[in-house]
Formats: sequence, structure tokens, C-alpha cells
Amino acid sequence: MIFQTIIEPFRIKSVESIRMTTPEERAHFLREAHYNPFLLPSDKVLIDLLTDSGTSAMSNRQWAAMMLGDESYAGAKSWERFFEEVNDLTGMPHILPTHQGRAAERILYGYLGGKGKYFFSNTHFDTTRANIEFSGATAIDLPCPEGKNFDSDEPFKGNLDTAALKKKIVEVGAKNVAAVILTVTNNSGGGQPVSMANAREVSGICRQYHIPLVLDCCRVAENAWFIRHREAEYEHLTYREIAQEMFSLADAAVMSVKKDGLVNMGGFLALRDQASSDACTNLLIITEGFATYGGLSGRDMEAIAVGLEEVFEADYLHYRIRSTAYLGEHIRNKGVPVIYPIGGHAVYVDARRLYPHIPPHEFPGQALVCELYQIGGIRSVEVGSVMFGKYDANGGFVPASQELVRLAIPRRVYTQSHMDYVIEVFDEILRRREQVKGYRITQEPPFLRHFTAHFEPFGAPA
Repeated sequence: MIFQTIIEPFRIKSVESIRMTTPEERAHFLREAHYNPFLLPSDKVLIDLLTDSGTSAMSNRQWAAMMLGDESYAGAKSWERFFEEVNDLTGMPHILPTHQGRAAERILYGYLGGKGKYFFSNTHFDTTRANIEFSGATAIDLPCPEGKNFDSDEPFKGNLDTAALKKKIVEVGAKNVAAVILTVTNNSGGGQPVSMANAREVSGICRQYHIPLVLDCCRVAENAWFIRHREAEYEHLTYREIAQEMFSLADAAVMSVKKDGLVNMGGFLALRDQASSDACTNLLIITEGFATYGGLSGRDMEAIAVGLEEVFEADYLHYRIRSTAYLGEHIRNKGVPVIYPIGGHAVYVDARRLYPHIPPHEFPGQALVCELYQIGGIRSVEVGSVMFGKYDANGGFVPASQELVRLAIPRRVYTQSHMDYVIEVFDEILRRREQVKGYRITQEPPFLRHFTAHFEPFGAPA
């Protein structure tokens, strides 16, 4: 017998209190944060869907493993445990531990990049693009055409457009392509999965032109779930075996284990090539720490090793994917425009369609994240023209191609009743949608604007 109710495949052993704020309090807190949810203190947030990065609840096995942490500076037992787990998963012989994924990106893309170099990806995320552009290189997105239709039921909208990839390689010259980055799942593309067939085709193109293929694998377990359930030839394999096959297609991998590692801090860079490993190890020692701990303590490495086992458990992945879909499908049924099918780690709301009266330069996504907080105390993140909009040579604003808001679900943290509350908040979002106004930026940094920018709503007192 198949039951429809999704139950969490765990029991709760420790709890953390949530402060139940009022709408009036939240209006004040939002003004104090300059209408940027990143600047809100966490104790002022009821349901925190800002990110799924580093926000997981660790298991009793992980907490127990931390007590075994060997904090030796070099050659610690915890390093050996960490290395064995990552090596078994990725099949790559050179493993560099880092304090988080963007440190691995900075090391690898700083080594590969530079002025005149190009990186191609299914979609670069914000920190990935920033690390590439900081090196002087150019980051170009090549998402598949199917991903642009938010309402179709195409199973792998996260794929990279291989025809466009071959065209771009010829256009810029293969020697000028630093790497192709395949992000699984495709975060900026709505958390959509990448098929094994697409990964295999991208790998073949890279080998044809002698270009490194990098797997950005922070959600590789979630991507494996979609492959097993949507590509018939993989239904007999375990989720871990599917992930291992995808790693076998790549030359390098970067991972923020703050996602599918089920921990609060950590990352790694995995490499096949000895020369690249030597160069990146030197950068690791300069910026992170010695080669056998990088930016991690021994107890961190122990928890990561356990997390990389637990994340591939079938019951966990079923719960993870279905609980995210539960939120997305329910608000979609109410009329909220979302990217469909629902991705693995987040629900992406199309703020452009939700607020058609707000133009991109007035940031409809920022309007929605402020509404979600003020109405329901829900923190989310804009993935649109605040995050990816740019200024041209004349100072004109060039908006992003899409105006999204991401509701990222922390792993093993919230229950179904929390998600039912979020669904209910969207009733009020829909009811007052026509009264919502756009926002202007009053202060911004040169890179990664969305983290620290200040805003004010149009119509606010000067």
C-alpha cells in the first residue's frame, strides 16, 4: 500500500526555539535591514529559506563522529577518513580540503583563468561567476533551450546546450577556453537536474577539444535521484553509483559540502591531473592551510565523511525531493508562477510573472522577498536582476534574463507543518500582489551586490 503523506525519515532529538514575531515588528526589522533580508539577524526570522548551504541539521552519527576528530596539523586520521570517502565517491586521486566551496572555486579558477580566458557553464552561480571574473576571465552561460520554458514538464531543464557549446568553442578558440563547468543540479537555472546523457555528451566535447570538464557537485546526490527516476537505464543503480558514474566523466570537481555533505561548513577540490594538483596545492597552503586539513578541522572532516554516506540513503533522498515538491506543487496549484517541474533543493518563484507591473530595473524579485518576510517572517533570496543585473559602458542598467525568488529548503530542519505555513503565506502574497511596489538600490558594492546592498521601496519618504 502506498501512502500519500510524506513523513520525515528521522526522529527529532534536539530543538531550537523560533521567535514568533508580529507583522509590525517585521516591518521595523526590514527597514533596519535596508530591505535586504541578508542583513536581518537570524533571530528575527521565522522560517529561513535564504539558502540550503550550511543550514542542515546533522545526525547523531555525525555528532558522534566529531568526537573522533584528530586535530593533528599534518597527516591526521580524520584526513585519512575524509580522503577515503571523497576518493571513493569521485574516483579522483588528488583531494584538497577547503573551508567551503567558493574557496575551492577561487583556487581552481584562479589557476585556470586569467585575462582572455573563457569559462562555459549550464549556468554559473553568483560566487562562481565572481571568482571567474575576479581572475580576469569571462563566464558565459549556455543553458539548454528547454530551461527557458518554466511551465513545461521537460525532465532535465538543467542541461547544458551542447550545440551552443561547440559553437562557442570554435568562436573563441579551444586554447582560450579555461574549462567547462557542469553544475548539478543547476542552481541558477531553477534547481533543475542534469541528465547523464547530457553530462556524457559535454564530456565528449571537452575531450575532443582538450578542455577540462569541472563538475560543480554540491547537490550531486539530489541530481542522482532525478537521473534514477527519469532516465530508464539508471533505475537499477544506487544513487551513489549514479553519482560515481557522473564523476567519472569529469577532470575535476568542486564541492561545497554545506549542501549534500549535510554539514554546516566545508568543501573540497578533487583533481585527476598531477600538475594541476601540484599548482592548486601550493595555492591551498598559501590561502587555506596545510594539504591534509586545508580549511577544515579534524572534527569537520569526520562529520563530512559521514554526511557523504548518509546523503545517498534512499529513504532520505525520497523524503528530500518529495518534501521540496510538496511546497512547490501546492503554491503552484494556488496560481503562484514557479519553475516546473520542482527542483531538488528549492522552489523558484517567477517574480516577473507574479508582479508584471514591476519592471526589471525596479527589481520584482526583491519586492517579493520583502513581502514574504513582512507578511510571514519568511526569509528567501532574489535570483534576478539584483544578483545578476549589470551596468553597461554608459552606465545603463542591463537586467538579468529572469527574475526569480528562491525558496531554498534546509536539509532535515523543517517539518511539513512549517511548509504548510509557507503555503498559507502565499495566499496573502496573491491577495495583495497588485499593490506591491518596486525597489531602488541606494547603496551597492562592486561585486556580489545582493549580499550587502541597501534598498528602499518606491514611494517611501525621501
